[in-house]
Amino acid sequence: MWPLRLSLRQAQGRDWERAALNYLKRQGLRPVEENFRCKGGEIDLIMRDGDTLVFVEVRQRADSEHGGAAASITPAKIRRLVRAAQVYLLRFPVTPPCRFDVVAIDGQKLQWLQNVIEQDH
Repeated sequence: MWPLRLSLRQAQGRDWERAALNYLKRQGLRPVEENFRCKGGEIDLIMRDGDTLVFVEVRQRADSEHGGAAASITPAKIRRLVRAAQVYLLRFPVTPPCRFDVVAIDGQKLQWLQNVIEQDH
């Protein structure tokens, strides 16, 4: 089988996700899973913050000139994140406390936005 080759864009995305992961670990979060994929969507990072399960979207933009990384999250992307989280949560007999965070990277500036999506259970 041929080795998996990443495009330049995919490799850069992986590097930004790794930077976000390392940052969150330094903040005390524990990694659970990376790049969870299902038919409904994808979650870049799944972390634990104490008892809370944290679904993390990592967004990067070269600069904040056109609204920045956080502003690039569309309602459609939010729906896909929520759908993927719902699928992920099916593995738990009791749903743990959870939240959605964003790590927004504009140029070299990293910003951690916590609890950015309000969801009714």
